Amino acid sequence: MAVLHNRISNAELKQQMRAETEKRITVSFYEYFYLSDPKAFRDELYKHLYQLKVFGRIYVASEGINAQVSVPASNFDAFKGYLYSIKPLDGLRLNIAVDDDGKSFWVLKIKVREKIVADGISDASFDMRNKGSYVNAKQMNELMNNPSTILVDMRNHYEYEVGHFAKAIEVPSDTFRDQLPMAVDMLKGQEDKNIVMYCTGGIRCEKASAFLKHKGFKSVFHLEGGIINYAKQIRQEGLESRFIGKNFVFDDRLGERITEDVIAHCHQCGKPCDTHTNCKNDGCHLLFIQCEACAEKYAGCCSEECRDTLDMPLERRREIRKGVNKGQNIFNKSRLRLRPRLTDLIKEKSGNAAIS
Repeated sequence: MAVLHNRISNAELKQQMRAETEKRITVSFYEYFYLSDPKAFRDELYKHLYQLKVFGRIYVASEGINAQVSVPASNFDAFKGYLYSIKPLDGLRLNIAVDDDGKSFWVLKIKVREKIVADGISDASFDMRNKGSYVNAKQMNELMNNPSTILVDMRNHYEYEVGHFAKAIEVPSDTFRDQLPMAVDMLKGQEDKNIVMYCTGGIRCEKASAFLKHKGFKSVFHLEGGIINYAKQIRQEGLESRFIGKNFVFDDRLGERITEDVIAHCHQCGKPCDTHTNCKNDGCHLLFIQCEACAEKYAGCCSEECRDTLDMPLERRREIRKGVNKGQNIFNKSRLRLRPRLTDLIKEKSGNAAIS
């Protein structure tokens, strides 16, 4: 019988991955297309990628595929060839990590979900095919020079906090499903402006662009391949980076540096810092920003309380943390903010008079 699931412990898999000497390439990709049988597609995909020693996290749904994987360099061409042999994925854009050692994943996990991006959209008339227009890095920079452009960041606060495009507006919500209606509400009255949306790899802003068009916005754009592809293009073409700081990524790296600017601050002492970490207390595991000095002071923990429990058994630590609201396991300042008016945000970002 073909292998369809991992059967080895995480500890052993991590050890095996770290012992590898061959270079690995970290790749992310997605595609919206209709799948009549996501489970069968998932199983076939697993069999092929397992043989190629691909590690990573892949979600499959009736609306398409969303993946972050690492591939042995010697198998990359075979990996790419297999993906392109699947008709809807032929010519698929592969976002290759820009700041990476290839050691981000140690197991292959492919899961079937209701959607590849949880969006909360229940309107049957919504059509992903009616999406905004792609823009590349050069076009993105040009649109940002246009005073009629409104740039919207479709990521979470902890991503925006460490890096974003100059003058980009944050949609302060904890989840993408909440961001979509909030973005529409914030942008009311701007239906004829150039609305440019972006996210990490393109999957969220592509859906958001279709949602805005569904809601009557006319001139909607989204950054093709997201920040990952933008960073690649500016380096290849020698363009100015209008993205400042770090691009948060959802693997063990927790970030790719795009520019040397550090725009965030340590959540414990307030010093300039943009290094995300998870609290070393496994009963907590909060995601937060911590500088080296605080990492030493708190032993990699988010608080004195967590630091003081490190020598306790794990079950006792979990018991102590049980019932503590950790805000989706992140320091998410967006939940503390009132929903802003778009004109106030634009004024805050640009120092200019509000758009009328």
